Amino acid sequence: MFKIKLPIRVDDIDLNGHVRGAVYVAYADHVRWQCLVEAGVNPLDLHTGGIGPINLRTEIDFRSELLMGSDVEVSCEFMWGEGKTFTVEQHMHGEDGALAATVRSVSGLLDLTSRRLVADPAKRFLELAVKPELMGLL
Repeated sequence: MFKIKLPIRVDDIDLNGHVRGAVYVAYADHVRWQCLVEAGVNPLDLHTGGIGPINLRTEIDFRSELLMGSDVEVSCEFMWGEGKTFTVEQHMHGEDGALAATVRSVSGLLDLTSRRLVADPAKRFLELAVKPELMGLL
């Protein structure tokens, strides 16, 4: 499972002193892309190949607060099935180790010409990745 730590910035905080809801999605997006890049999937190669990643649904389960002045550890785990979509589950833990939130995204790869989902996104990612194990593909 891929994971990294991110600093919680002043502009991530709302008036209640904890991380704003939309920032959880931004953290998840950042770490998901970082995982793809570490696996060897270059965003420009996706685009040049006529495909682009797309989120179809994102859900957040909040558990505990994340506060300014600390770091958040964000994991990224890809879950593959048989269809045109895949799920990415990400857990966010505060410095005390407590689960702050779980973000689940249902995603796919969009064919930029036909504007339809690619039939087998795992296969397409396998063609590009040099470390497919980071994406749960091996």
